[in-house]
Amino acid sequence: MDDQNKNLILATALSFAVILVWFVMFPPPEPPITEDPAVVSETNAPDATPTAAAPAAPAADTASAADETETETLTADAPRVAIETPSVAGSLSLKGGRIDTLSLKQYRETLDPDSDIVHLLRPVGEPSAYQVLYGWAPGGSLDFADVPGPNTVWSLVEGEMLTPDTPVMLAWDNGKGLTFNRILEIDEKYMITVTQKVTNAGGTAQRLAPEGRIERFGLPDDLKGFFILHEGAIRKLNDEREELKYGKMEDMEGGGAWAGNGVVADSQSVNGEGWIGFTDHFWMTTLIPAANQGFTSVLQYDGSREIYRAIARLNTLEVAPGTTAEVTTRLFAGAKEWEAIRNYQSDDGVAQFIDTIDWGWFYFLTKPIFWLLHNIQSVVGNMGWSIIVLTLILKALLLPLAFKSYVSMAKMKELQPEMEKLKERVGDDRQKLQQGMMELYKKEKVNPAAGCLPILLQIPIFFSLYKVIFVTIELRHAAWFGPFRDLSAPDPTSIMNLFGLLPWSGPEVGTIMATIFLGILPLLLGISMWLQQKLNPAPTDPTQQMIFAWMPWVFMFMLGGFASGLVVYWIANNVITFIQQYSIMRSQGYKPDVFGNIKSSFQRKAKAEKK
Repeated sequence: MDDQNKNLILATALSFAVILVWFVMFPPPEPPITEDPAVVSETNAPDATPTAAAPAAPAADTASAADETETETLTADAPRVAIETPSVAGSLSLKGGRIDTLSLKQYRETLDPDSDIVHLLRPVGEPSAYQVLYGWAPGGSLDFADVPGPNTVWSLVEGEMLTPDTPVMLAWDNGKGLTFNRILEIDEKYMITVTQKVTNAGGTAQRLAPEGRIERFGLPDDLKGFFILHEGAIRKLNDEREELKYGKMEDMEGGGAWAGNGVVADSQSVNGEGWIGFTDHFWMTTLIPAANQGFTSVLQYDGSREIYRAIARLNTLEVAPGTTAEVTTRLFAGAKEWEAIRNYQSDDGVAQFIDTIDWGWFYFLTKPIFWLLHNIQSVVGNMGWSIIVLTLILKALLLPLAFKSYVSMAKMKELQPEMEKLKERVGDDRQKLQQGMMELYKKEKVNPAAGCLPILLQIPIFFSLYKVIFVTIELRHAAWFGPFRDLSAPDPTSIMNLFGLLPWSGPEVGTIMATIFLGILPLLLGISMWLQQKLNPAPTDPTQQMIFAWMPWVFMFMLGGFASGLVVYWIANNVITFIQQYSIMRSQGYKPDVFGNIKSSFQRKAKAEKK
């Protein structure tokens, strides 16, 4: 068998096998669940012993348990404060001071310009309710009636609307010497800063603990459920970042909570930078305590009402008579835009915030590839052409290796007459054949494995680009030209709409019809792979001929349902590879007879049919 053909078959088979294994056999492992034995226990509330930095986790557990029946109280009739920025619109309810209505003004549900904008947060009582609450847990001599809870009606004492230029302040007096204030500020993107204050006008010191929590009622409507994408809880504590899917959270029902880094909530708090929340495909809601502020992160699931909770519990505060204590936390609620999240990390000190985007196993490639694609797009202004430019750059970076590989392949072709003579001399003695081939390779300084390297290097690049196209919001609804209005979705064209020339859509994506009647991009992919094969004569062995004949069309159907942006990359990669290989092999004295190889393949087929 021709060694170059062996290499090509081996490399392609490896590529195919790795793709199948990666997509089917090895989903990312789930983190272990550490049950928190200190959940829902009123005896764990902060005691009256004055300790300035005592953990707040037990108190917050008590608050959650005592108030959980109250959180479902409808808030539609409560007074509201509007939220308005260039990026979001919504409102917060004065009942509990909860942030429970938030829409993303720059994103729509579908490509239809008249479709509804994306709704991130929804009040209790609506389908898929999703809200953020802040509160205090009582300690010492205080009771739950002495601190504001989910149904406390706050007063608006400053500001009329929450905008980047106008913060708002809420106030509540418990009538027993404690006055609570909540100040909310918002930037032009997706970050809300919440400052909670308590003033003690009484005659004794009081202990209480601040808390923020996110509550999601039921699973998100747009849950993908694709194992290569993380959807669910996400949090960082110090140097560790952890993820927990919704299904794993459900396993905690009746068993407690998942406390950060195995922390037992009634004994200690984790001091350091961190955040906790829920992440969807393109959207995220995350609580961010101030840097170096002691807090414990806890995840809970209430199966009776299908409530998923992410809680940031801060240290217990002791407020002396005549003093005021305050804590500040931030809330990210919006789209996972790379530039915005990067700025929050670099400019605002939210540690490792860029990792809230699911970069995958090949993050060391995915991050720089996206960075490069993002910068190309900022210059080119079109994501489809940017993917092609990115392909050119990647191929240029790999050119030195490709040059060596194609030179080696050209030399292998030159050695074919010597190889045929060797086979005639040794006959069926495979051992002598292998020895003779190795001596010939050594003499001519040819590496028979060199032809595999460019193809094998494409595997992690392919996976990384696939991840970039699938998970980054910058590719969502990103248009190229004509019918290609969303490069993150499969090719919408088909023979049924004359590949986009007729003004109606093709078969619905994901159906059998869409699989059979492929779009123009998958067809071009198959043709480009087929032409790349024709740089070399087809092997004489019938089995090899069959493999080579089917390979482009198998890949065409296999990749036909992938994001069209990825297929654009693969077509561009094949075309550039064809040009590189053809040019380099000619420079080394070997002249690929592409048209002759195409003609001979049809001739062999015709002869086979006559028999």
